[in-house]
Amino acid sequence: MIDKLKLISSFKPKGDQPQAIDKLIKGFKNNLKNQVLLGVTGSGKTYTIAKIIEKTQLPTLIISHNKTLAAQLYQEMKEFFPHSPVSYFVSYYDYYQPEAYLPASDTYIAKEVNINPLIDQLRLKATSNIFSYEKSIVIASVSCIYNIGAPEVYQEKTLILKAGDKLTIFEVLGKLADLYYKKAITDFLPGSFRVRGNRLDVFLAYTATTLVRLFFGSRGVEKIEIKELGDKKTKKVDIFSIFAAKHYLLDTNNLNPIFKDIRKELKSQIKYFEAKNQLIEAQRIEKKVNFDLQMIKETGYVNGIENYSRYFDGRKPGQAPYSLLDYFHYQYKKDFLTVIDESHVTIPQIRGMYYGDQARKKNLIDFGFRLPSALDNRPLRFEEFLERTKKTIYVSATPADWEIKKSKNRVIQQVIRPTGLIDPKITVLPEDNLIEDLIKQIKKRKQKKQRTLVITLTKRMAEDLASFLSDPQKTKDNFKVAYLHAD
Repeated sequence: MIDKLKLISSFKPKGDQPQAIDKLIKGFKNNLKNQVLLGVTGSGKTYTIAKIIEKTQLPTLIISHNKTLAAQLYQEMKEFFPHSPVSYFVSYYDYYQPEAYLPASDTYIAKEVNINPLIDQLRLKATSNIFSYEKSIVIASVSCIYNIGAPEVYQEKTLILKAGDKLTIFEVLGKLADLYYKKAITDFLPGSFRVRGNRLDVFLAYTATTLVRLFFGSRGVEKIEIKELGDKKTKKVDIFSIFAAKHYLLDTNNLNPIFKDIRKELKSQIKYFEAKNQLIEAQRIEKKVNFDLQMIKETGYVNGIENYSRYFDGRKPGQAPYSLLDYFHYQYKKDFLTVIDESHVTIPQIRGMYYGDQARKKNLIDFGFRLPSALDNRPLRFEEFLERTKKTIYVSATPADWEIKKSKNRVIQQVIRPTGLIDPKITVLPEDNLIEDLIKQIKKRKQKKQRTLVITLTKRMAEDLASFLSDPQKTKDNFKVAYLHAD
């Protein structure tokens, strides 16, 4: 069990970093829930946040507005905290076409997705780390505000095995199946298991290299070993927890009351359509829901099952879905830190997710493709997100008015870089005599044997300006000019 988040780095706080770190720490000690870190590009904001994490020893959720920046932050935090659980949680779709209906052309678009298995594995690792360690760091995209199922169910379904457990190999296989582990037919991949005589091998769904070996005898589980792929050595343990191979877990043994509630809503919706003489929509929703329920009963799954998540979660109409933030709350209570990276972009994105989702689903409901309860399969509303974040740092070079107001003007500036370099002086000139002034500036740089970079608005402008500056008759000088653009 890792009980301390230890930062390992050859860097030392420099420039504006020491005062920024001290002020942020002081703010938390004074029970300030919201603070803004205004840091220019290259000022070492990530390192400052890493120092805050080390000094506060708080489990931390860092939210970025896109996968690329989240991946960059993940890599940097992994390097800063090599011996601590650092996880990556973003959308696992390489391709995502949401279910939609276009009334103007009477076009129904079925949901179509392509899931990246590696990212799925990293997502599972994030939640398993939250339940396995007293402190962990998760770098996430805004995917963290979407439903992944109740943390209570996730913990309840966790398979805890001990050497000496009086379980048969078949009983353990049944429990693994409930956690969505599959029997390896050919390739032995993460999220699968295989039987070798009296030995059961389980390839953990949330790692790329870790196997759990269970040895069975007449008295049950006799021995548990951990093996890493490529390593001949094994490690013997007395107890081991196996987490589910999926986040959203169904209790297939208790479907009847859930189906009863869904059919009750279906009956109400059919009655609603018939009263409005929308017979096609009434027939459509009846056929759709009956098919979905039959598939769930037979296989435990149907494409679009998440649209019934309110019933499977046991949530009330309008109640917030269970997101990654609920996992932090469940495990760490209110004692964790949330960092909003590039907050001037990320906050509007979080705020807008709910409205975009609702607008798309409204058409599906109005035209009989989904029940109204599908609206509860949604991202968090902005106010629900704020309710779940108690200690927050908004990080940005250009924080918006909302963040500044939310922090009650608690803005800590980090302007001087660790290198000591500051931004160059910028002079804004009128548009009049623009080209003449440009030529004058280029001549000054030429006399000092320096180069000049001119940035234009369009490709065409770059080509035309390069042609103009290359003409000695127009510039009264001999400039070496070239243009560069994407094509």
